[in-house]
Amino acid sequence: MMKIGTTIRSHRLQKGLSQGDIEKKTGLLRCYLSRVENGHTVPSLDTLSKIALALDLPIAQFFDDSAGRPFNTQHLTDEELRFLSQIRRYSNNLNEGDRKLLLAMVKKFASSAAR
Repeated sequence: MMKIGTTIRSHRLQKGLSQGDIEKKTGLLRCYLSRVENGHTVPSLDTLSKIALALDLPIAQFFDDSAGRPFNTQHLTDEELRFLSQIRRYSNNLNEGDRKLLLAMVKKFASSAAR
């Protein structure tokens, strides 16, 4: 079963945007966006087009979950998606050496946490 609302939420969080940000870009009410994301309302194609434009995505992205996704975020919580979105946002300003250092630090933290 296709879950457009879940896909919208996933992409919105990946981009570090709130429902309020999408509301400002589309003119759609935040409560409506919440109903869409939670599967209580199915948006029209026109509405979906507005959301896609606000997220800077092709509308097909909502119908083909694998299109353009670098990794599978389907099983991540909203908190994990927000965290990854923040890492992505801040790492854009890092040079390659700093990115490697950051990754090494994350690996070290993860291995010590697993003990």
